[in-house]
Amino acid sequence: MSLARRCLASMALALCLAAPAAADTITVIDAEGRMVEVPENPQRILLGFYFEDFFAVGGPDAYDRVVGISRDAWEGWRNLQWQAYVAARPEIADITDVGEVDSGTFSLEAALSTRPDVAVLAAWQYDALGDGATRLEDAGVPVVVLDYNAQTVEKHVASTLALGAILGQPDRAQALADQYAAAVADVEARVAAMTERPKVYVELGRKGPGEVDNSYGDVMWGRLVETAGGTNIAKGQIAKWGPLSPEYVLAQNPDIVFLAGSGWATRAEAVLMGPGVDAGITHERMVPYTGRAGWEGLAAVEDGAVHAIYHGGARTLYDFAFLQYLAKAMHPEAFADVDPQANLDAFFETYMPIRFDGTYMTRMP
Repeated sequence: MSLARRCLASMALALCLAAPAAADTITVIDAEGRMVEVPENPQRILLGFYFEDFFAVGGPDAYDRVVGISRDAWEGWRNLQWQAYVAARPEIADITDVGEVDSGTFSLEAALSTRPDVAVLAAWQYDALGDGATRLEDAGVPVVVLDYNAQTVEKHVASTLALGAILGQPDRAQALADQYAAAVADVEARVAAMTERPKVYVELGRKGPGEVDNSYGDVMWGRLVETAGGTNIAKGQIAKWGPLSPEYVLAQNPDIVFLAGSGWATRAEAVLMGPGVDAGITHERMVPYTGRAGWEGLAAVEDGAVHAIYHGGARTLYDFAFLQYLAKAMHPEAFADVDPQANLDAFFETYMPIRFDGTYMTRMP
């Protein structure tokens, strides 16, 4: 949307009247392929999601420009991660909370009160907001859409380059995009000749073993499993995410099980993973899953092929390390020379304001 059109649409709110007539702008191509005109070097950014990727592309001082966030999507969904970043950059805790789209608490008024130069939203947020996103744009706030959830190289690269353009970090963004594309291409090349693709079941370890939680169809972990050379038993059963029936999982008899853990607040039975988490605690939370009715006969349990992966690592610029871990778990000989943990450590060392510390990928003893 052009500057002239945005100003015209928001005249009633008088939000564009103070803008310079010849303000410097750049055109950003976002993950949806939309050409969005944004101020050059924006200093007031509204950020809805992809909080770590924003750091990776923008550098350690990236949040100096952020005036509003959907806080619960970070503090609530990834509590241990939130604590780790706040400890490193305390100013994050003082950023205005504009509410969270998924729970219906997002406030357009709160978002506009931060006077953003640009809003950066996840594709799922943009779609869910609908008219709310249009109203942001009509109020003179350009909206740039990112999409790391799709777990495709195309969307990852487009999202990263869009962030690089907004944050004035095109070279850093290009390096990150190239690293990601190269890592995925290497995995794809190694599994291309594989004739055996083990059956894989992924379950979100959020609710504990007493309640079946989400698996993933052709997005997120489901997409990564297929790319890594596995057969995702949820594909064709679930469009995006949702639970599979216990009977279906038993009938499929997966060769490998991956439980997606995180640092959720107030979830005592969840598979705990993330910053500061000892692997022993993660293993303790994994064991009860193998005691589910019928699971003792699963090939994955009999063979000791039950793993945990950090759910916060999906839909990120460093999810290539989890792709490598999935691939190595399924095809150990083909990936004998690949060290996913070392690659994850190196990513944090190079690009993030916190060092790697905790449990992000592990196999249950």
